[in-house]
Order: sequence, then structure tokens, then C-alpha cells
Amino acid sequence: MKAKKSLKMFVLTAALLVVSLATSARSYDNQLIYNPIEENGMTVGQTVYKMDGNILANYMKYNYKYDDNKRMIESEALKWNSSKDEWEKDLRINYTYEGKTVTTNYYKWNAKKQAYVLVPEMTVTMDNTNM
Repeated sequence: MKAKKSLKMFVLTAALLVVSLATSARSYDNQLIYNPIEENGMTVGQTVYKMDGNILANYMKYNYKYDDNKRMIESEALKWNSSKDEWEKDLRINYTYEGKTVTTNYYKWNAKKQAYVLVPEMTVTMDNTNM
């Protein structure tokens, strides 16, 4: 019962995240350019550019970390701040694997604290039947 509830929460969270990203990307239809960075066959990062007139402008940057089993353990999103001309931390997702259980923790960047702060209501634990 608990696993079923966790799975429903995970599906709901994932759906909301996808809808949020899709909505944000939709406003830039055909204007986003993705540049993945790969090492040893694994995508370790990605920079997303958007068309600004006839030039490409920085938009988002993603960094990924993996464990020895090639499972993603961290995903970090950075936003481009054009007024400061630099990347700013935005969101980090950590994945913890214990047997067939995967826990996903979401952290939002807190500029005042200069640290990622856990968003507990976004934490999801579920069983992965593919493991």
C-alpha cells in the first residue's frame, strides 16, 4: 500500500515536472538548441541555447553525475543570468539506490544561504521493478 502511494506520488511529481518543462519549452518552440556533452558514452552535461534574433543565447545548463553502475546519482540545472553574464544554480536532484528502491530528493538553490535546500514535499521513494 505504501509503495503504491509512493509510486503514485512519483508519477504525479514526474508528470508535473514534465508539464512544467514542456510548457516552458513550448514558449520557445523551434528556438531551443541542445548541445549534449558526452564522456565514455555517457551524457555528463548539456547546454541549451535559445535563438535571440539571429544569434544563439545561453538559456539552461545541465550537469549529470553517475555511480559505478552507470546509474544517474545527480542532475543539476543552472539558468543563464544575462545581466550578470553568468550561470546561476537553480535545481539539483539526487538519486539514491538501495536494492530495488530509488529515492529522489529535490533541492532548490537558496541564494541567501548560498546552498541547495531540500524541498521535502518533492522527495519520492519508490521500488524499481527493472532492477
